[in-house]
Amino acid sequence: MTLTPEQQAIKAHFIAERGYWRPWTETILRINPEFLRRYATYAGYPARNGPLSKRMVELIYVALDASSTHLFASGIRTHIDMALQAGATPADILDVLHIVTAQGLETVFDAVGILAEEAGLPPTVHLPSDQRSRVGAIFPEDAPFVAALAQLDPGYLDVLVGFLSYGDPMEGLMPTERTIIEIALSACFTGYNPVSLRRQIRIALEAGVSRAEILQAIQLGAHLSVHGAALGATILEERLTGTAAGTALKPEGTA
Repeated sequence: MTLTPEQQAIKAHFIAERGYWRPWTETILRINPEFLRRYATYAGYPARNGPLSKRMVELIYVALDASSTHLFASGIRTHIDMALQAGATPADILDVLHIVTAQGLETVFDAVGILAEEAGLPPTVHLPSDQRSRVGAIFPEDAPFVAALAQLDPGYLDVLVGFLSYGDPMEGLMPTERTIIEIALSACFTGYNPVSLRRQIRIALEAGVSRAEILQAIQLGAHLSVHGAALGATILEERLTGTAAGTALKPEGTA
């Protein structure tokens, strides 16, 4: 279909704001161009307004799309490419995937805390000096689940500390960058966890991360819900054109 001058302008605006163009955006452009224009402006705002670098914005998008609560494969591909173009290293991206792999632990921490309360365990415990130093490098001293795990299963606490420790400090993400990505994951509607979010925000502020950086990381997650529109537009296009009937629908697209 030949685009009108207005549609061409909206397409250019979308690409400038979001950095990509996909078949589902073409479908929406033909049917409801004003929605696409408004979405581009809305979704583009938190990516281009705030102190986070383009590299960090793209790494956050990689984390959100790779999260086991979302798993949007085409978005992961797109944002890994854009992160590399923005200066991210393979070690940065593997650190992001490390964070994503550990995301499920947050519910374990919450549940262990509940178990400790119901079982009447003491809220504090004295850790051996060697374990205390290793645990303290990963978890805040006042984290209630540390005392609970130390009493219920100290072996599990040891392997957690080992898993959550990172490699060469000269490669991959800085500690504050990891915390910012953890905030984005906990704040996103796909894996919202207010308990871990509060803890991570406190850690970030104490480490000198600005409120503006935290706010931008929080804002980046909301428009992932457009992936429902991407799937719906793909299905609609197939119904209108009579193509791909009965096939698995996996729209190409990104947040």
